[in-house]
Amino acid sequence: MTDTHIDPSRAQFEAFKNLDRDQPIEMLNLVRFRDLANYPGDHELARDGLSGAQAYALYGKHTAAILKKVGGSIVWRAQFETTLIGPVAEAWDAMFIARYPTAHAFMAMVTDPDYQVAVVHRQAAVATSRLIRTGPTTGAAQFG
Repeated sequence: MTDTHIDPSRAQFEAFKNLDRDQPIEMLNLVRFRDLANYPGDHELARDGLSGAQAYALYGKHTAAILKKVGGSIVWRAQFETTLIGPVAEAWDAMFIARYPTAHAFMAMVTDPDYQVAVVHRQAAVATSRLIRTGPTTGAAQFG
């Protein structure tokens, strides 16, 4: 896989902001790590040789309190095994769903000054990712 979906494009972020912000949301996170973290050259960890997985663990460590502060939580986490339908090249190192009480809460998290400092770990760690916003639906217990 050669794509580098690490941060949202301006158009993607605008589309996100234009959706209803007052409802609960769940964000499906699919993440593939770099073999070696790619920190900016002036970052204190730039020459430490951390793996992408180690850098992502730092991201989680530094953002857990911020997620909790905005009322968010991780509601599902799993280990990737195989793709049955879809691009075979899309294998993921981290898969989880984060729930937020509203989209406002998600926005509060990503604009928090402490988050802005911590996100460098995510950017250094991630080779590619998918972040998919989902909203509530009715009939969740039914298929189809």
